[in-house]
Amino acid sequence: MAGNEWINGYLEAILDSGAAAIEEQKPMVDLRERGHFNPTKYFVEEVVTGVDETDLHRTWIKVVATRNARERSSRLENMCWRIWHLTRKKKQLEWEELQRLAKRRWERELVRKDATEDLAEDLSEGEKGDTVSELIHAETPRVSFHSNASSLELWSDDKKEKKLYIILISLHGLVRGENMELGRDSDTGGQVKYVVELSRALAKMPGVYRVDLFTRQVLSPEVDWSYGEPTEMLTTANEDADGNDVGESSGAYIIRIPFGPRDKYLHKELLWPYIQEFVDGALAHILNMSKVLGEQVGGGQPVWPYVIHGHYADAGDSAALLSGALNVPMVLTGHSLGRNKLEQLLKQGRQSKEDINSMYKIMRRIEAEELSLDVAELVITSTQQEIEEQWGLYDGFDVKLEKILRARARRGVNCHGRYMPRMVVIPPGMDFSSVVVQEDASEVDGELPTVIGGTDGSSPKAIPTIWSEVMRFLTNPHKPMILALSRPDPKKNITTLLKAFGECRPLRELANLTLIMGNRDDIDEMTGGNASVLITVLKLIDKYDLYGLVAYPKHHKQTDVPDIYRLAAKTKGVFINPALVEPFGLTLIEAAAHGLPMVATKNGGPVDIQRALNNGLLVDPHDQQAIADALLKLVSEKNLWHDCRRNGWKNIHLYSWPEHCRTYLTKVAACRMRHPQWKTDTPGDEVSAEVSSLNDSLKDVHDMSLRLSVDDKASLTGSLDPVASSSGEPDVQDQVKRVLSKIKKPETNSKENEGVKLENVPSKYPILRRRHRLVVLILDCYDSNGLPEKKTAQTIQDIFKAVRLDTQNAKFTGFAISTAMPVSETMEFLKSAKIQVNEFDALICGSGSEVYYPGTYTAEDGKLFADPDYASHIAFHWGYEGLKKTIWKLMNPEGEQKSPCAEEDVKSSNAHCVAYFVKELSKAKKVDDLRQKLRMRGLRCHPMYCRNSTRMQVVPLLASRAQALRYLFVRWRLNVANMFVIVGETGDTDYEELIAGAHKTLIMKEVVTKGSEALLRTTDLRNDIVPSDSPLIASIKGGATPEEISEALKALSKASL
Repeated sequence: MAGNEWINGYLEAILDSGAAAIEEQKPMVDLRERGHFNPTKYFVEEVVTGVDETDLHRTWIKVVATRNARERSSRLENMCWRIWHLTRKKKQLEWEELQRLAKRRWERELVRKDATEDLAEDLSEGEKGDTVSELIHAETPRVSFHSNASSLELWSDDKKEKKLYIILISLHGLVRGENMELGRDSDTGGQVKYVVELSRALAKMPGVYRVDLFTRQVLSPEVDWSYGEPTEMLTTANEDADGNDVGESSGAYIIRIPFGPRDKYLHKELLWPYIQEFVDGALAHILNMSKVLGEQVGGGQPVWPYVIHGHYADAGDSAALLSGALNVPMVLTGHSLGRNKLEQLLKQGRQSKEDINSMYKIMRRIEAEELSLDVAELVITSTQQEIEEQWGLYDGFDVKLEKILRARARRGVNCHGRYMPRMVVIPPGMDFSSVVVQEDASEVDGELPTVIGGTDGSSPKAIPTIWSEVMRFLTNPHKPMILALSRPDPKKNITTLLKAFGECRPLRELANLTLIMGNRDDIDEMTGGNASVLITVLKLIDKYDLYGLVAYPKHHKQTDVPDIYRLAAKTKGVFINPALVEPFGLTLIEAAAHGLPMVATKNGGPVDIQRALNNGLLVDPHDQQAIADALLKLVSEKNLWHDCRRNGWKNIHLYSWPEHCRTYLTKVAACRMRHPQWKTDTPGDEVSAEVSSLNDSLKDVHDMSLRLSVDDKASLTGSLDPVASSSGEPDVQDQVKRVLSKIKKPETNSKENEGVKLENVPSKYPILRRRHRLVVLILDCYDSNGLPEKKTAQTIQDIFKAVRLDTQNAKFTGFAISTAMPVSETMEFLKSAKIQVNEFDALICGSGSEVYYPGTYTAEDGKLFADPDYASHIAFHWGYEGLKKTIWKLMNPEGEQKSPCAEEDVKSSNAHCVAYFVKELSKAKKVDDLRQKLRMRGLRCHPMYCRNSTRMQVVPLLASRAQALRYLFVRWRLNVANMFVIVGETGDTDYEELIAGAHKTLIMKEVVTKGSEALLRTTDLRNDIVPSDSPLIASIKGGATPEEISEALKALSKASL
C-alpha cells in the first residue's frame, strides 16, 4: 500500500459528498445494534485499524475520479457496505478460529487423560500416584535458561579420539560460505548464515571429523555460478591441535544436491514436490562418503553419520526420511513454524485457510513438521517461548505428556510405545573473532570526532565506506545513533519505530536514527510488502521533517555489518529490535558483542536474551510511547548506558559458537545412538565390495565386463560371462578367479534359522546385490474383497516379457514385488498365477513391514524367512501392544461395539504390522485424522488403508514401501536411481510416496480401477508431493503390449534429472 494519503482523501470524499446524504439511504442490513450509523466514524474505527486496504484503495481511486456528485455518493455508499462486509467476514474467521482452538484444547485434554489411564494400567497403586503427581507437576510451567542436565557429561577435549560425521540440511535459499547474499529474498536470510557458521564451528570441535551441509544445487542464470558448484569447502582440518594429520576429507563442506528443475531458482513453497529427489541424491552421497571415511578413519568399516540435523520444515521432512533409511538419530531446528504462521494469518482475518494454503503451501509444511517431530529425538529451540507457545500447537508434542514419559523412562517403566521428542533451548552461536572487547568504555568519548574530523580543523582518519554512506544523511553525525537492522518487512515494525522517533521531540534533539533495511536498487521492483514499508518510511520522514536526522542507505555488504555496529557504539548509541514477534533475535547478540545496549520487543526470544545478558530494556512493540521512553532513557542516562554495555560484554560468552557446539554435542550424545548394524555379517560383504570395485575398474576396458549370471535357483556361484572369460587380459582373469574362489568357499558353520537349515548356503546374500537395475512391481489391483484381480497376473507376465525383450540389459535386471499382502497370500497369488517366486529377487510385503529374498533365507520346504536386518532397522519407536489397543479404541469408539468399524486381520498381521478388516467403510477415519489422534497420544507409526479400502494396516514409523526401496539401496548398494517402479493410476494410501524420487516411475493406466486414496486426507496435497513435470515419471496406456512396455522402459532409462 502506498501510504495513508488515500485514506485522508477518502475521509475528505465522505465529508465533501455529505455524510448525511449517505445516512438517508436505508441500510440493507439491520444495524440497530450499532445505533445511528455514521460511515465516517465506522471507517475510522473499524477499517483503518484492521482491514486490508488494497481492494478499498482501488475503489477510492474510482471515487476520486468520479465527477458526478450523485454517482460519487452512490460509490461511497457501496464502499461503506463493502467495508462492513469485509469486517464481518474477518470476525467470522476469528470466531471459527476460536472454535477450532477450543475444540483442540478439549481434544488434547481427552487425549492426555486417555494416555494417562493407559500408562497407569501396568503400575502398582504407589506408582499410579506418582503418575498423577507427575501430571500435576507438569502443569506447573517452568522457565529456564540453558537448562543443562547435571547428569550429562559435557563435551570436552577428551572426545578428540572420536571421528564423528555430522550432516546438516538447509534446502531453501542461496547457501554459500563467502559473500552471502543475505536479504536477497525471503528465503536467503538469517538461517543461511546460521547453518554455515554452525557447520564451521562444529568442524572445529574435538571429536568431529567431518561436517556436510546439504543444500540445493542451482544452475540458473538468475543466480551466481557458485551456487551450482557440487562441493564447497568451508573449513579444512588436515592437522589437529597436536599437529597430527587427521585425513584429507576432514573439515566442513557445503554439498549441493540437484533436485527439481536445475535451471530454475525456486522459492521454498515450490520445493515440496521434489523433496524425495533430494533424499535419494543425499543418500547416494552419504553412502559414498561413509565408505570413504571408513577407509580413512574407520578401519575399513563404514563411518555412518553421527546425527542428521534438519533446519526448517523442508529439511526436517528430508532428515526424517534419511534418518529412517539409514537408521541414525535425527535432530530438528524449526527456525519458524507453520502452525504459528497459520494462526497469525487467520487472526488477521484477511485470508481464508484455503487462500493461505494456496499461497504458502502451509498444510504441506505443517505435515512435514509433524513428521519431523515423529522421527526427531531432539528438537533444538532458541527460546523457552518457542517450546511452550509454538511447538505446543502441534499434534506431535505435548509438554505435559512429554514430562510424564521422560519420568517413566528414567525409572525404567514401560511407555507402551509412546514417545515425545526432547526439547532443549540452545541459543544460536556467534562469531566474535572480529569484535574487540574493551573493559571500559570511557575512552570512546570524543573518539568519533577524531576519526571523522574534529572541530579543530584536523583531517579525518580513513573510515569504513559504510560510515560515509550513513553519515551523509546526518546533519550532526556525532549525536548518539539509534540503530535498527532488519528487512523492510511489516512484521519488523519499522514504521512504529519511526513514528515514535518522529513524535518525541527530546529524542529527536538528542539522537539520530539509522535504518539498515536490506539492499535495494529500485523500490518499484521490490515485492509488495517490502516496497510498502519503504514507501511508508520515506513518507513518514517527510511528514515529521526528519531530514538530517534519519539515515537509510540503499546498499550494504554483509562484511559492513560489524562496522555499522561499531559506528553506533562509538556514538554511544542504542540498538533496537521493535519486531511484533521475534523468534530469537540474533542481531541483539551481535549488537551486544559490539558494546551496544538494546531496546527490544517483549514478544519472543529477546526475553531470554535480556535475562542472560541484562543489557537493555524490553518494550511492548505496539506501544509507541513506550518505545520512545525506553530509547530516551538509555540515550540520556549515561550510567545506565555504561552498565548495560558492560553487562553485555560480561555475559556474551554464553552465545559463542564453542559454547553452543559444546552444549549441542552434549545433548546429542544423550540421544539413543543407532546406526546400521547388519546381523548377517559374513565375508560375503568383502566379496561384494571387491566385485563392485572390479566392475568399476572394468568400465573403461573396451568390450569387456564381468557378468555374474543367475539361474532360477538363485545360486551365488553363477557363471562368468563368455565375453569376460574369453578376454585375454591376464589382470582381469586373475581378479575374476580370486573373486570366484572366495564365493566358492563360504563359511560352513553358518547359523541355522530356528532349527531349519537354509537352502543354498552359498546364497546367503541375495542375488539382488549384483543387479544393475531393479524393476519393482507395485500394482495395487484388488477386487471388492481385497483379493488380487485376475488381470494382475497377466500384467506381471507382460512386464517380464517386456524386460527380457531388451537383451542387452535383461541379464543385469532383477525384479521385486511390493504389496500390502502378507507373504503367505503373496505366495498363494503367485502360485495361482503360475509365476515362480524365484522370478523375484525381493518381496516387500505387509505394506513395507517385511522384506524377503526368494532363493535366500529359504527353508527346505520352500518357506521364506524375513530379512532380520530390516526387522531391526524399522523397530524404532514401535510399540506393538500399546498401539494395537489404542487403534482398536479409535476405530471402534464406545457405543459402536455392536457394529464395529474394523476387526483384526490376524493373517495379515506380523510383528511389525497391525492389520484390520474394514467392515464399515463409511465409519472409517481418514489417515490424517487417525495419525493426528495417534500423535496426540505419543504413538508414532505409519497407518494406511490398502487393498481397495478393505484393510487398514499400521506399520512402524520408519517402515513403508518407499522406504523399503531405500533400505535395499543402503543394505545392498542397489542405487535407487537404477530402480524402475511400475504403478497404476491409483493405489493404497501410500501411493503418493512411491511416485516421487530419483527412481524412474512408469504409470500403467487403466490397470488399477479403484484404490484407497479417498481415505488419505481431508486436504488434497498431491500437487505438493508429486512433481507434475519430472522427466523421471512416464505413463503408458492400458492394455499395452510387452513391446510397448519395453519401449517405455527404454525411454525412461535415458531420462535424468
